[in-house]
Amino acid sequence: MPLAALVGVMFVVAQQTFAWASLRVLRKVPVNDVLAIIAVTVVTVLTDLATAVLFGIIIAAINFAWQQARELYADSHVEADGSKVYHLHGTLFFASTTPFLDQFNPAEDPAQVTLDCRHLSFVDYSAIAALKTLRERYVKAGKHLRVVHLSERCKRLLKRAGVQHA
Repeated sequence: MPLAALVGVMFVVAQQTFAWASLRVLRKVPVNDVLAIIAVTVVTVLTDLATAVLFGIIIAAINFAWQQARELYADSHVEADGSKVYHLHGTLFFASTTPFLDQFNPAEDPAQVTLDCRHLSFVDYSAIAALKTLRERYVKAGKHLRVVHLSERCKRLLKRAGVQHA
């Protein structure tokens, strides 16, 4: 009988200390964040707080990578001389290499193509590999790809990887 009473007391304490107003916030935050909150809560109940914190960090990192990958885009225009210029924006890393490569069509582009990387950040080796793959696609199509306005950090990464950027 004392155990049943203790369980009852615990339920009342939990009910009284829970911030019920926080449930209204769930309607205002992105779905990914709501799912992360629910998942971390479930992991906390099933395991322990340390495991749940680690799980939450992993979910947040995956969510961040997914969001950053979606923010990569390119604007393009054709110059007076017939060449095409792509102005790239965003972060190029492992999660955004496929969307990056999908934005280009070497078969339909003119003979001279310029990538303006003024607003593009390279994060990891996947970014370098994507640029190398893109260059190979343009070479295979018999076209010239020029990369301009790389940051000094990007130039160092490319040099270290043995990739020419000009």
